[in-house]
Amino acid sequence: MVYATRGLIDVLLDLASDADPESMTTGLSVTRAGELTGESVGALPAETPVFTDFFLPDPGNPVNAVFGVDLSTPARQTQGRFVSHPMGELSVSKRDHLAQVIFVAVPPWSADPTSIRAFDRRGRRQPLELLDAEPPEERFS
Repeated sequence: MVYATRGLIDVLLDLASDADPESMTTGLSVTRAGELTGESVGALPAETPVFTDFFLPDPGNPVNAVFGVDLSTPARQTQGRFVSHPMGELSVSKRDHLAQVIFVAVPPWSADPTSIRAFDRRGRRQPLELLDAEPPEERFS
């Protein structure tokens, strides 16, 4: 089972919609369920990883555009990847940057199983559950 906050998925779908008809991709990171607030995380073990955060996509990065390599985000900080396929199928393609978990979205950009799915690095579909939860507030010094 793959868990993600509804807020994260909503933001990613908005970014994909704004980028349409171009594809967009970005790294995703997790927070342990025990650090989240919200009723829907109460039943999860505290150590369960929940996708909560994304790194701002950099559409102007030519290395990423040509080779599919994101040099701006350290690989250890991302446990997942979001990819939009504005003209494609709801599956992992050979051109997608692989990660432990890959979220693929297609139009009409809504948070339902016909528009967004989770896959493992081999392209096998994984069950996805959206949680109404909030990550801890982060402060920048």
